[in-house]
Amino acid sequence: MNNKHEPFIIHRYKSIGYAFKGMLLLLKTESSIQVQFFLAIILTLAGFFFEISSLEWIIQIFTIILVMSVEALNTGLEKICDFVHEDFEERIGFIKDIAAGAVAISSLGALIIILILYTPKLIHIL
Repeated sequence: MNNKHEPFIIHRYKSIGYAFKGMLLLLKTESSIQVQFFLAIILTLAGFFFEISSLEWIIQIFTIILVMSVEALNTGLEKICDFVHEDFEERIGFIKDIAAGAVAISSLGALIIILILYTPKLIHIL
């Protein structure tokens, strides 16, 4: 994958390709990412519907990126753990639980942020 004799631009181009391949693999194979991607689409549509401000867009996009990135890291860590030790092992379970906890923290934070952004707008139309 890494050729030290490759020109810098070609190496960067390949790295970007691997990154996009990883994003597509996540979308194709991971149900949690698929759910989060669906929610991201819904929130994007809600942003257009409610005409949220530039700052609200920044907050919303950052929140979506944060949750999906933490989920991607969690998935990668789980795959490494499964590769290293296929059977249940208490220490591997501990590592996986901590990574899942990071996803839960970012998801809970995202929920709070989205409620802060959209509750006043929903109350206004009701």
